[in-house]
Amino acid sequence: MSVISIEGMEFFAYHGCFKEEQVIGTKFNIDLFLTLDTSKAEVSDKLHDTVNYQHVFQIVKAEMQITSKLLEHVGRRILNSIQSTFPQVEKATIKIRKLNPPLGGKMNFVSLSMDF
Repeated sequence: MSVISIEGMEFFAYHGCFKEEQVIGTKFNIDLFLTLDTSKAEVSDKLHDTVNYQHVFQIVKAEMQITSKLLEHVGRRILNSIQSTFPQVEKATIKIRKLNPPLGGKMNFVSLSMDF
């Protein structure tokens, strides 16, 4: 078993419960960890025998463009899309960070981690 990590993906999006967040938007960072058997790709050296990182990034990007109120909703959509597109992934863990959230005080980010 191997873990493919795609970390530090950056997006500007309009997720949040406050109306202002859905108008002004903010920055998000995403880390994604995919657990799968890579033994075939280790021998073949063929991209089609593993997970295409670029395709994964495009899935995350597309889901981030759909406005949601909750990070939980965004995270589950991303994980569902990864699972349906790449059935060879046995486990996926995502961490979504919302930078500078409007919570009435100074903080770097809030985050959500979830998996399938």
